[in-house]
Amino acid sequence: MMDWFNAFLVTQVVEIPIYLYAGRRLPAGRRWLLAVGASTLTHPIVWFAFPWSTASYGSTIVAAECFALLTEAGMVCLAGIKFPLRWSFVANAASVLMGISLRWLVDWP
Repeated sequence: MMDWFNAFLVTQVVEIPIYLYAGRRLPAGRRWLLAVGASTLTHPIVWFAFPWSTASYGSTIVAAECFALLTEAGMVCLAGIKFPLRWSFVANAASVLMGISLRWLVDWP
């Protein structure tokens, strides 16, 4: 299983380019703040605050990703980007799919 820091790096590598593209019309500082800040805020909460070891994996991932999706969509909205829920969905779906793929590849017998 991947440790938190490596999972965080994977999330950043996947989500930063998506948010940079979403915010392409923003000034560079705001664009980078959004791109780096979105998962910097949500990832530790998803990783450490959700009951991964005591609840079912399926229900936990749904709850955690809904939290990340809505929180990051709020950040995208505050940045003044159109279609915040859509951008947040794309970024989070991409990182979840990458995480599940890596988990499958790493844990493969």
